[in-house]
Amino acid sequence: MHGSCSSGRFAFPHCLVLKTAMPKKARPAGDGKEEGPVPKQVKVEAACGPSPLNFDSPSGLFESFISPIKTETFFKEFWEQKPLLIQRDDPELATYYQSLFRLSDLESLCSWGIYYGRDVNVCRYVHGKKKVFNKDGRVHFLQLRQDFDQKRATIQFHQPQRFKDELWRVQEKLECYFGSLVGSNVYITPAGAQGLPPHYDDVEVFILQLEGEKHWRLYQPTVPLAREYSVEAEDRIGRPTLEFTLKPGDLLYFPRGTIHQADTPEGLAHSTHLTISTYQRSSWGDFLLDTISGLVFDTAKADMALRAGIPRQLLLQVESTAVATKLSGFLRMLADRMEGTKELHSPDMKEDFAMNRLPPYYTGDRAELVVPGGELPGLDSTVRLQFRDHVVLTVGPNQDLSDETQGRMVYVYHSLQNRRDTHMMGHETESHGLRFPLSYMDALKQIWNSSAISVKDLKLTTDEEKQNLVLSLWTECLIQVV
Repeated sequence: MHGSCSSGRFAFPHCLVLKTAMPKKARPAGDGKEEGPVPKQVKVEAACGPSPLNFDSPSGLFESFISPIKTETFFKEFWEQKPLLIQRDDPELATYYQSLFRLSDLESLCSWGIYYGRDVNVCRYVHGKKKVFNKDGRVHFLQLRQDFDQKRATIQFHQPQRFKDELWRVQEKLECYFGSLVGSNVYITPAGAQGLPPHYDDVEVFILQLEGEKHWRLYQPTVPLAREYSVEAEDRIGRPTLEFTLKPGDLLYFPRGTIHQADTPEGLAHSTHLTISTYQRSSWGDFLLDTISGLVFDTAKADMALRAGIPRQLLLQVESTAVATKLSGFLRMLADRMEGTKELHSPDMKEDFAMNRLPPYYTGDRAELVVPGGELPGLDSTVRLQFRDHVVLTVGPNQDLSDETQGRMVYVYHSLQNRRDTHMMGHETESHGLRFPLSYMDALKQIWNSSAISVKDLKLTTDEEKQNLVLSLWTECLIQVV
């Protein structure tokens, strides 16, 4: 769909992605320096009624998130293909959206210690140039508000789910649904101003209008499903393929690579919108890079041809035609082996996701995530997996250099001990979980695929192995006795 589309319930145009810094290994978001201590954990909550979203399951959450569009329709017609605009006239949803983040929240947040560059960027785009008004060090609310009012600067707040419980609740469910990291940014822009230049991103983006109104222009992508963020010059992007204004309660989706820009109309109150982004570096190419190393490792153990040395002085040669032919043959052999493989190993992507994602949302005592409770499992127990959506199972190389005879191992990674206050902020993280011999894989699959299973029925050789497995999982709070 080309041209303007400011009325009607849905609009189905071409393509785009918004400025959302969303790291995988987690890169810092923003233009300034990262400095200062991690801010103290603070909840900035606003009273609101029951949520209009369905938190019963990850799929239920997403279905209510894009309502009234059906999930099947969304992935068939829009996901990675073209934008979707949902304009709602729903006061209840508008009130809920506003509760997610308000301009007035900034004063409380500033009092808890947030810093320019790391937590907040202050910027304005005018006459083809972006100006950044970041100061050094800690953000003071009066200065922030002065730049907002007098310089008409946009305030970009990074990863607000660190502070806002309801955003944590939403994004945690979305990470379960997509099986990919989900980040967010808030953009607060005064009337008659624009914060960012036309650009495209490397993430799938959902935009929620929280306060005021925002005028959007979307353009045909120059790099569909882009893998990098890039600014585009005004004279290169042509005419918008879609133009509209978002109001509170409205939702916009566009794929990575879509060029876009947005401004707050003159004469209106400020605009606050939230971007929720996902699927950075989650392509087939990324998955292939992750799995191919394990496939080569396993194949080389069985095929001497892959263990043979490369020709002398190969690394000094300029021409590579003969080498390419040789490698093509190896790749065909690997492809044949892959077709008969029941399990593809993607240890790096799985570990990275598990150790960088949000912990499960909880309202009570965090101890239930990190301290095992209930009955100690034994050989006569029946057990079931808990926190299923927060656990990944994979096979990878033995990381214990002192015992290379073990070969490949089974790894169970989980996010129960992850830190919410550093989510998506570029901090070094560590993985949490367990490692077992490869012979434990069938028993682990039994636990994963059963609603409940008797410890005696686990496919392990000895009772000692069965008890060792369930006790290890129970200690990590991953199973409970039923």
